[in-house]
Amino acid sequence: MTLEQLRIFVAVAEREHLTQGARALNLTQSAVSSAVATLEARYATRLFDRIGRRIVLTEAGRLFLVEARAVLARAAAAETVLADLSGLARGSLALTASQTVANYWLPPLIQRFRQDHPGITVSLAIANTETVSAAIRDGEADLGFIEGEVDDPALAMTAVAEDELVIVVPAGHGWARARPPASELRRGAWVLREPGSGTRAMFEAALPGLGLASGDLAIALELPSNEAICAAVAAGAGATAISRLVAANAIAAGRLATVDLPLPKRRFLALRHKERYLAKAAAAFLALASNGGR
Repeated sequence: MTLEQLRIFVAVAEREHLTQGARALNLTQSAVSSAVATLEARYATRLFDRIGRRIVLTEAGRLFLVEARAVLARAAAAETVLADLSGLARGSLALTASQTVANYWLPPLIQRFRQDHPGITVSLAIANTETVSAAIRDGEADLGFIEGEVDDPALAMTAVAEDELVIVVPAGHGWARARPPASELRRGAWVLREPGSGTRAMFEAALPGLGLASGDLAIALELPSNEAICAAVAAGAGATAISRLVAANAIAAGRLATVDLPLPKRRFLALRHKERYLAKAAAAFLALASNGGR
């Protein structure tokens, strides 16, 4: 069994699709199919069921996926230690971040880091807060960046920036002209991120300060991206709570308006695993983020 076979298996298993797995690894579909078939034949274990034109993981495949990911994480850690011996001249840095941080705060930092360390390859995966935390806990990324707090004893958290949540409505909405009472907030339609989102968790934690509980809200839509949220609200689907960073352009263009209801500020946090080796590249990026890009 080789690391390349494991990488191929994980890529296919995560997508449950041979072609997409091959594309992600920049390999031919025949090479990917051969690697999977070799694993199955060598260990006389079926890892995927072929159902029509689809493939799905078998029970053995699901169990093997956990172990394969763990082996690849350990191999990446070993490679990182060796790369550190050459300083920051070469190597890689895997980041994962929640949407607001990834789309609106991290890009200038990544560009500055690449200017300072051109030999370091930086990758960024975008997910919600729960998924980011899991990726750091499982060793799938070096550093994670999220909005709000997580309760995980395996993770070390460092505050790196501050953000402000605002409630926004379509331009011309009555709530933009006068502060609405709690009774109106209960009757109004809301467009929110999915459960597991840091933005949603922070908003729900702030509801008692507005005289509300999370069950009081009439949620018209749950959407998986900030951009979809802003577009839906601007189209009249309801109100939302969102980062001012995200809504700034739409507010300036007159498509959205803020509501005079104060929400607490929140912190952007960097996550790393307490017990995993912190590579020089990760340490350098964390220092850059903690100093606001300076």
